Amino acid sequence: MGDKIKKLLEERANVWEKAKELVDRAEAENRDFTAEEQVQYDKMFDEMDSLAKRAKRLEEQEKEERELDKPVNNPIFKATLGEKDDRAAKVMDAFRSYIMTGAIKPELRDLQVLSGETPADATWGGYMVPPQQFIAELIKALDNAVFMRRIARVFRVTTSDSLGAPVLDTDMSDAAWTTEVQDLTGTGLLDTAMRFDKRELKPQQLAKSIKVSMKLLRVSAIPVEALVRDRLVYKFATAMENAFLNGSGTGEPLGVFTANANGISTARDFSTGNTTTAISADNLIEVKYALKAQYRNGAQWIFHRDAIKQIAKLKDGEEQYLWRQGLAAGAPDTILNLPVNESEYAPSTFTAGQYVGILGNFQFYWIAELFGMEIQRLSELFAATSQVGFIGRMWADGAPVLEEAFARVKLA
Repeated sequence: MGDKIKKLLEERANVWEKAKELVDRAEAENRDFTAEEQVQYDKMFDEMDSLAKRAKRLEEQEKEERELDKPVNNPIFKATLGEKDDRAAKVMDAFRSYIMTGAIKPELRDLQVLSGETPADATWGGYMVPPQQFIAELIKALDNAVFMRRIARVFRVTTSDSLGAPVLDTDMSDAAWTTEVQDLTGTGLLDTAMRFDKRELKPQQLAKSIKVSMKLLRVSAIPVEALVRDRLVYKFATAMENAFLNGSGTGEPLGVFTANANGISTARDFSTGNTTTAISADNLIEVKYALKAQYRNGAQWIFHRDAIKQIAKLKDGEEQYLWRQGLAAGAPDTILNLPVNESEYAPSTFTAGQYVGILGNFQFYWIAELFGMEIQRLSELFAATSQVGFIGRMWADGAPVLEEAFARVKLA
């Protein structure tokens, strides 16, 4: 599989060389693309995007297969490896039966999961607990689909319904040079400026439901729990990514592209050098150095693919392209040597005064999650149409907690 990934990346590099030839020819003649050249360029960039996604899927598949090859490790039951595997198989069979029919056999009495220090008999209620592998795969899949959860800082709220953190709102002034006999509590030396505030994240409910025909549940050639998991992952992933980027902060996360005094204010918007419809190389350089060095170490860009198409044509003062593709498996594309993330939910309206990208150290975007995900089966609600419903619920919140770690790209 590694050879396939390498071949796809090499093919992508070859397409990029052809795209650069179009750009260089237009630049040499001091003109913009003709209509025909623009169509060619867009087609090449779409092909590059497709090749990159294929390579990424193969990387994820390879990684997933390595994970699945590992032995099951369930800390609840202290048993030998063979006993763990046998128990995991039985529990998964029982859970699959529950997903398919809503029934658990044998009939349960005195329901419980554990009894003191001794593992409970599965018939006492152990089969009610989804196998640990099912939940672990669900969380892992969310990380892969929503890159904001991967690059941001995620907290699990376990003892309350919100997450709070103190913020140094106003720092004290600099120390002053003075004489040995100076009164250090006197005017000008005693600091009165330092002030604190608090940031609070309060997880809000995110929910989605799907319906599956009873016939499909019974005759499906693939494990039914995988179908349920994959559809819920897709619905939750798209909603979460959109909210982390564009959320209003009211009843949902506060997005990085939403100007807000509690997140990233308009003081962190940079439009110098841009036109009302296009991004300039000078602006991207300004945005990069709007971040202090300690934030640039670990900073990443976020753009829509339409913005990346524009940026891929730009060069610096030494005629070097600002955008460079990652040539090795797992290596990200970069802009000005900083990783770039592509999202369909990043702004893509190229008109006056609109946001079109952001650079930030996303360790200063915090996500708070409560409980994890719940899955509920609705056996009766859609019975008249021979369907079974599944509802997924998750409680989460997110917001930028330090605006100086971010800089937004804005059109003039």
